Amino acid sequence: MTPIKMAQYGTGHGHAAGKAAAMQQNPDVDFVGVYEPDAAKRARAERQRAYEGLAWLRSEDELLGDPSIQAVAIEGMNNESLPMAIAAARAGKHLWYDKPAGDSWDDYQHLVELVRARRLYLQMGYMFRYQDGFQKLASWARDGLLGDIFQIRGHMSTWIPEHGGAFTRGAIAASHSAGILYDLSGHMLDQVLWLLRDERPGRVTAFTRNDATPAIPAFRDNTLGVYEFSHAIATVDIAAMEVEPKQRRFEVYGTRGSVILDPMEPATGARLILAVATAGYDAGLNEVPLAGTTRQRSYELELEAFIPAALGQGEPDRPLDHEVLVQETLLRATCGIPGG
Repeated sequence: MTPIKMAQYGTGHGHAAGKAAAMQQNPDVDFVGVYEPDAAKRARAERQRAYEGLAWLRSEDELLGDPSIQAVAIEGMNNESLPMAIAAARAGKHLWYDKPAGDSWDDYQHLVELVRARRLYLQMGYMFRYQDGFQKLASWARDGLLGDIFQIRGHMSTWIPEHGGAFTRGAIAASHSAGILYDLSGHMLDQVLWLLRDERPGRVTAFTRNDATPAIPAFRDNTLGVYEFSHAIATVDIAAMEVEPKQRRFEVYGTRGSVILDPMEPATGARLILAVATAGYDAGLNEVPLAGTTRQRSYELELEAFIPAALGQGEPDRPLDHEVLVQETLLRATCGIPGG
């Protein structure tokens, strides 16, 4: 296969260096270079190992005006990335787009219109899709092993400093009203909605508080999203001040069984409980070993899935309608868009 020509737009996202490293090591990618419009961000990126030896493009036109570049990794900060993605789609580029997709629902819908009209491929950077634990969980849930799912819980808290970079409480508060819920909950919603076969939640309720960051009163550091479906409730709780190491976990409960991933990343084992022996698993508790997929390996697997879909040589792992539903559900909780 002729390598796909790719470039990176922006370096401010927390996943940017990992995505650059993934493109460099993939033999099916001809990594043309990086365009970072902000001089300070470029200077910071140039000091990182992931960017050693890479070409730096001089302008947006050099990036988007080159018809040989087929796809662009969108890696700007969360308040930069949506305009970058729209510009790339206008230029006819496939999008490997890091999460979340901005906080303007109107602009996001415009992006989707461009993607559909130009027959482009848009893959969001929700890396848990490619982690061994979540893939096993999805197969168990969607194949009916767990019965009818009635409850899902996702806990994805973190610890971030108040100031000193892009992923800080001050930086997020300056751009996004729902704070840490906006920044991280899309990862959990991507899983919740997929497990529930992309049912649109009937009602979305968010609780966003400032409980530990008095110096930045606008920042929401302790948050909970509640998503009500026809026969299930999902909750996603995210805080910005959890002591390291993080105790992230994901739980799914159904009428025939349940699964807990704890730890969630890397997931080294799943706690599977079944009402009756099924599919080679015992009734009762099954401790299922997992590969423990690392974060960087998840990025690599994202890219491996992106390439054939962008080139029209394979089906996407998630249809565009799913990407749209995740973004809409995120914005219903964090930006108060209509619908819940």
